[in-house]
Amino acid sequence: MPTRNVLIVLFDEVQSLDVTGPLEVFSAARTRGAVSGGYQVRTASPGGRPIRSSSGLTVVPDEDLDLAPTPHTLLVPGGRGTRGPASPDLVRRIAELGAGAERVVSVCTGAFLLAEAGLLDGHRATTHWAYCDTFARRFPAVRLDPEPIFVRDGRVSTSAGVTAGIDLALALVEEDFGRAPALAIARHLVMYLRRPGGQAQFSTHLAGQLAERHPLREVQRWIGENPAADLSVNALATRAALSPRQFARAFTAEVGVPPGRYVDGVRLETARRLLEETGQGVEEIGRAAGYGSTEAMRRAFVRGLGIPPSEYRRRFRPPTPLRLVG
Repeated sequence: MPTRNVLIVLFDEVQSLDVTGPLEVFSAARTRGAVSGGYQVRTASPGGRPIRSSSGLTVVPDEDLDLAPTPHTLLVPGGRGTRGPASPDLVRRIAELGAGAERVVSVCTGAFLLAEAGLLDGHRATTHWAYCDTFARRFPAVRLDPEPIFVRDGRVSTSAGVTAGIDLALALVEEDFGRAPALAIARHLVMYLRRPGGQAQFSTHLAGQLAERHPLREVQRWIGENPAADLSVNALATRAALSPRQFARAFTAEVGVPPGRYVDGVRLETARRLLEETGQGVEEIGRAAGYGSTEAMRRAFVRGLGIPPSEYRRRFRPPTPLRLVG
């Protein structure tokens, strides 16, 4: 099999795991995946100088970015160094290398640099959930999808925050060399092969704001721990020691969504997680998640995700958890 050259771009304030996560996956293709050829991974920075990551780690690159040949796969990581005004020279060089590369990849906020280089225009892409609003405002020509952990659109692939870059790298190994090598690498890394790209980046609890007032925060905790309980506005208001009207107003103001919508999100998330992680039947999961019937759960999935629970499980549940071998 041919060797695929991977070039990882380095710059000051890069997120170190955005670099080392995919690097470990690609580097393991030959040693752990038993792939002939595999990947040749190199790193490059402006001027070839050592860079300091956002965590303080100093990384010495293999070469000068301006002198690096066009790779098969260009990978641009994220980090604090992507969030301010980018160096015009860095953006120019990414645009040049990306134009000739067979595959262009970003991890986390590395998508900002690809977008500044014009490599994402017209493409569907994602980035870290915390920066999606900023990204959408700055790059309206990109079809941003804030939900998935990674998105593949033709030769362009983008991933969400930090560890999602490992999931995307495993997907690329599977595409290039087949499932068996990717599975061997995932086992070595003690990971699933692989979290599907369509899985959501973050939970309802992360997506929603945390209420300022303690009684409302306790209600949020209660909802998350007891999705099958009576979560009507009246019942939740009683737990918060407020009238239903006061509770609904305060919850919406502090959390950002009405109580009913928040409850719907928690129940859908609970059902998704159980479908992904357990072998329980759909009816049993529906009860555990607080749905009155399997039909109510089906309607919630179709409305929120576009597919019924059975199809969601078929797509997104890994066959078995993988363990460390060797």
